[in-house]
Amino acid sequence: MFLPAGSRDEKGMAVSSRSHVMEEFRKVATLRGYKEISTPVVEYATTFTNKHVGMKLQEMMKWFNAEGEIEVLRPDWTTAIARALSTEEKRPQKWVYQGSVFKRNMPGVEYHQAGVEIIHLPELMGESESLLMAQSVLKELGVNNSLIELGHTGIYESLANELQLTCTDAERLRLAMHDKKKDEVYQIAKDNGSKETASEMAALVDAFGTMDIITEYEERWKDRDSILSILQHIKKLAQILQQSGSGEILIDLGRVKNLPYYSGIMFRGFLPESGGVCFSGGRYDRLYEQFGKSISAVGLAFDIEVLANQIKESDERQRICIIAGEESLAYAEQLRASFENCIVDVQPEQMDKGNYTKILEIKTSNGEFEVIEK
Repeated sequence: MFLPAGSRDEKGMAVSSRSHVMEEFRKVATLRGYKEISTPVVEYATTFTNKHVGMKLQEMMKWFNAEGEIEVLRPDWTTAIARALSTEEKRPQKWVYQGSVFKRNMPGVEYHQAGVEIIHLPELMGESESLLMAQSVLKELGVNNSLIELGHTGIYESLANELQLTCTDAERLRLAMHDKKKDEVYQIAKDNGSKETASEMAALVDAFGTMDIITEYEERWKDRDSILSILQHIKKLAQILQQSGSGEILIDLGRVKNLPYYSGIMFRGFLPESGGVCFSGGRYDRLYEQFGKSISAVGLAFDIEVLANQIKESDERQRICIIAGEESLAYAEQLRASFENCIVDVQPEQMDKGNYTKILEIKTSNGEFEVIEK
């Protein structure tokens, strides 16, 4: 049978690697004091298409229900969890989730994620915990040379607020900054404001690198108190990570948000060898406004497929093949117990020798079972 476009079957190593990532994630989360949460795979579209979230309906898997309302397959975990937690009491909480999201706007339809959502913690504490949790998971998976990128929504927004932008030009400017198109950023900003602000906006395109970039911009923006406090916040977070033994830290002061609900620190984790983004997230206090709440919230999501591709098939346990017939199946099961901590595969006929450490065949002789090594 054929599958819908974007759907796929998975077998063998692809499935086992993903399961391994999720098992290690769950183990780390449990040891760090997180609780598990799950939300329905089917939600109302309006949970995700409102002004606070800003997701596009055409990118969702959707249909009309019997009442004429639009339902969707869950396109975003963070929003769904915010809906579920919006009535929780106001106390520090740490939650983890694992499962699929569904989107039409990327190759494939179903994506596997695991992530953390932290609410009611002081800003720096919640942000640090998110990233230290991420580092712990990567360490358990044997990924020891990841790179963390830090940015903040407030820097770009502070400069953009000095311009007189229409909604169309605001989106053009955001996309130009996202794509690092320096000339386009300068032209849009100049057409809608002063040359001075345009120059500052254009300079943001190149404002990325090591921690030294913060020192440079602390001097450059020493008279901009609001932005200066943001730089100091980023520096504190980076120092906590460095003191905790995290890997390389990259700063991107020109980072812009992809969804309206981000409202502060944003971060991504990169795998230097492949360049793949293995996790992303940030602060999203504004997301709870759609539920009439004011809540400190931060979190991140791991891309399970990216991490699963890092898993190598390295099981060093012996693989034993036992060849048995119907009359010797019970004996084969007893024999299995003698190979402690080995992979024992009972088959009706001899399999490829290259897949096994040892192949044994059970034969019947004078009414008794005899084991012969092949």
